Amino acid sequence: MLARLGDEPKASRVMVERLRERHGLAQEVSPEMSFFVTSAGLGDGANLGGLEGADAHCQSLAEAAGVGDKTWVAYLSTQRDGAGNARDLIGAGPWVNALGIQIAASVEDLHSENNAINKETALSETGSVVNGRGDEPNMHDILTGSQQDGTAFAAGDDMTCGNWTSNSEGSAMVGHHDLIGNRQGINFWNFSHGSRGCSQDDLVGTGGQGCFIASRRTELERGSPRRHITLGVSNGGGRSPLEFEKGVTLTVVGTICFAPCALP
Repeated sequence: MLARLGDEPKASRVMVERLRERHGLAQEVSPEMSFFVTSAGLGDGANLGGLEGADAHCQSLAEAAGVGDKTWVAYLSTQRDGAGNARDLIGAGPWVNALGIQIAASVEDLHSENNAINKETALSETGSVVNGRGDEPNMHDILTGSQQDGTAFAAGDDMTCGNWTSNSEGSAMVGHHDLIGNRQGINFWNFSHGSRGCSQDDLVGTGGQGCFIASRRTELERGSPRRHITLGVSNGGGRSPLEFEKGVTLTVVGTICFAPCALP
């Protein structure tokens, strides 16, 4: 059964209803959904159990929403050993949210001003609006560990909380799904600022809860080997990208999950 929209707080529900009516959309989560921000993290700061743990979390949330028949991956980059780019793990696009609204047509659009990601469209797997700056609690930080173009940071300063295994030392690059909040820098969905640290309190303190972005793959067969390139947006949740053989691998503090391919 597909998840039904309407369990979110009133303000969020009103926003979703307006979007649904504007686009003539149904009450249920679209079976075509291939992008969502995780509604909840794993509760252990940026320790997502590596890319595998983050991917598994995306898959679990997708299954609960009734779209678990596709292969989902988290949008998260990694560094040093096993380094990988988030942009390489999510397929070629296009991607649509829980309402069936397209947020990007291609990898290039996703990482440019052509994307349609904002507070109204960066919905959770249940079709709920994710809290942003001004809401209580603020959950606009999305774990990605990525540069604005979706590539990993060079080895050096830790920008992935030990490749998503630390709940204490380190830092993680986060984006702002609502595109506001950083008065002295960039407010892009996957790139805004580093977290204070990697614990749950650190993530919450900078505007997240441990969530991220999920994506659905399409051109790879289920079970095919993956490589460590991640796609992730997170509020302190957990995610792991699918490993593809010399291939490719998207969080409140959340994470963003993608379904790169419409796999059965």
